[in-house]
Amino acid sequence: MMISNGIEDEEKWLAEGIAGIQHNAFYLHRAVDSNNLREALKYSAQLLSELRTSKLSPHKYYELYMRAFDELRRLEMFFKDEDRHGCSIVDLYELVQHAGNVLPRLSDNAYDAHICFGDPELRPSFRISGLQGPVREKEKLEKERSELRDLVTPMWGKNLHVLSQIEGVDLEIYRDSVLPRVLEQIVNCKDELAQYYLMDCIIQVFPDEYHLQTLETLLGACPQLQPTVDLKTVLSQLMERLSNYAASSPELLPEFLQVEAFSKLSNAIGKVIEAQVDMPIVGAITLYVSLLSFTLRVHPDRLDYVDQVLGACVKILSGKAKLEDSKATKQVVALLSAPLDKYDDIVTALTLSNYPRVMDHLDAGTNKIMAMVIIRSIMKNKTFVSTSDKVEVLFELIKGLIKDLEGISTDDLDEEDFNEEQNSVACLMHILYNDDPEEMLKIICTVWKHIMAGGPKRLPFTVPPLVFSALKLVRRLQGQDGDVAGEEVPATPRKIFQLLNQIIESLSVVPAPELALRLYLQCAEGANDCDLEPVAYDFFTQAFVLYEEEVADSKAQVTAIHLIIGTLQRMNVFGVENRDTLTHKATGYSAKLLKKPDQCRAVYACSHLFWVDDQDGIKDGERVLLCLKRSLRIANAAQQMANVTRGSSGPVTLFVEILNKYLYYFEKGNPQITASVIQGLVDLIKTEMQSDSATGGPASDAFFTSTLRYIQFQKQKGGAMGEKYEPIKL
Repeated sequence: MMISNGIEDEEKWLAEGIAGIQHNAFYLHRAVDSNNLREALKYSAQLLSELRTSKLSPHKYYELYMRAFDELRRLEMFFKDEDRHGCSIVDLYELVQHAGNVLPRLSDNAYDAHICFGDPELRPSFRISGLQGPVREKEKLEKERSELRDLVTPMWGKNLHVLSQIEGVDLEIYRDSVLPRVLEQIVNCKDELAQYYLMDCIIQVFPDEYHLQTLETLLGACPQLQPTVDLKTVLSQLMERLSNYAASSPELLPEFLQVEAFSKLSNAIGKVIEAQVDMPIVGAITLYVSLLSFTLRVHPDRLDYVDQVLGACVKILSGKAKLEDSKATKQVVALLSAPLDKYDDIVTALTLSNYPRVMDHLDAGTNKIMAMVIIRSIMKNKTFVSTSDKVEVLFELIKGLIKDLEGISTDDLDEEDFNEEQNSVACLMHILYNDDPEEMLKIICTVWKHIMAGGPKRLPFTVPPLVFSALKLVRRLQGQDGDVAGEEVPATPRKIFQLLNQIIESLSVVPAPELALRLYLQCAEGANDCDLEPVAYDFFTQAFVLYEEEVADSKAQVTAIHLIIGTLQRMNVFGVENRDTLTHKATGYSAKLLKKPDQCRAVYACSHLFWVDDQDGIKDGERVLLCLKRSLRIANAAQQMANVTRGSSGPVTLFVEILNKYLYYFEKGNPQITASVIQGLVDLIKTEMQSDSATGGPASDAFFTSTLRYIQFQKQKGGAMGEKYEPIKL
């Protein structure tokens, strides 16, 4: 019953208000028609006085409000027509100051009557209709406050927009009169959404120059707003506008420096965070992300400003556990990524003392993500990190990839992700470079220190690039040598090879014998180029030890022995004794491989150890022939074994391969390889292929046919080579 009566009363009050507006509008329109300015202002004031009521709910009041301002449209047109009322703009402005409750504002050189601020008595005050019970009353109050905000706030925003368009509002008037009064109204309205909306309106509608010159006043109001106002968005938009303003002309930079824009913004953000005690950490970090973006755009050369912003974030994060809020974590990543994107140079970021301190507050997973961002930035921009000190800082930044962080073990990682991360670290090592050998050696030692803390699972990824980096340094120092005793001894190949030996030995904990063997052979080649026979021999010895004791898989043995043979073939540093020892071991291990075909191929490969074209003196035709005959015997044994186990001798591929080796040495001029020897081998293969036990095969048949075609081609070639091949009958 009470609710029903309240609705009826409200309808009656609205009707009375509308009637009053219509009554005054009649006389207002008559005054306008007779060009009577004073009468028009008088009845305008009386019309607006009908809005001075607290009996209506927001929706009803808005209906009354719009009815009043609809009636004022004719007054607006009258004000714009100077010929009718006979007053200049200035005189008209002075006149309306004395018109009771009306304070119109200039717009486009005329008065806009539907944009007006009433005196304090005219500010709308609404009846909040009550219901029985405190809970229902509170709910009703909140609903009506929301309705009020939705209805009135946009009008205030429009008023600000029109105010910003008035020609007479210059910087001085804005600074001294407009902004202080507007901010006072915003602070006093006490509604968080209205405050947010109106602060945003100020930033959007007034010129950037005004914001820059009144920065202290504008920012000073922020801590006075309601604690729940979304100031991070307001301030972020302000800094974005100021950044764009600064970017519009380099000549504006002195103005930013003169007003100390960075310091004022930084101080304001600190005060806002302090005032809004319930602000979530993501909000605080977002503010500093915006400040950092402003700094990088306006003051890119002020690294001290950048570091100051990072330091402020460290202060916020200090004393708190690792970030678990995904939104806050995303903002920290944005904060750390900004300097990388701006400077295109990780070296610049490495000079920021607070950069790694911010990274320390990331959880282990995000720390690794950020480390990958850093590495990608370096690789994209091909930035060389050129001192051991900077390498130290860099590897501290990417420590999430270098070693296990607290709470995460390599056993818990996805293998594909782990491999990608470690390959990225491996690529990074090739960007660490300095022209000075001493500094480069320090860089290598620094990297070595860090990767040793990474555990055995990472070493197969990180040791090889470090080894090759050291070998590059060795080749730069080729020909130098010296005593390696003491810590201050200059970088020499011998000293670096000692370090390389230690680095490769670390793979024993993995274990990774095949990888270590490859690296020992690479180092042996490096020592060969530096003419260090004892060092090269030692690396070969280490490779053979690994082969004997650690490489157990038969396929791995085949690969390893061919690597040993190929590397040994290229060595020219060894004397006769050392070379004989190593070649003897290589041929011996070749003949002991598990499978006959593998034995055969390894043995005929050893023939190249005794005939090297580019080395004087290493052309032992007899030992070449011995290797080839031995491989032929092994191939024959393989055929017989195949005949016993499968009932057929199998394809003759091995014989054709050996024939091609004979042809190679025949052309190279080995006196032990004659046309008659080749003729005998060709006939042997033909006989094997025609035997009942031979199964043949498309691949081996095609291989042999191609070989015969090559012989025929050489016969028809003429000249000395044609004469050599002429005795061979196909």
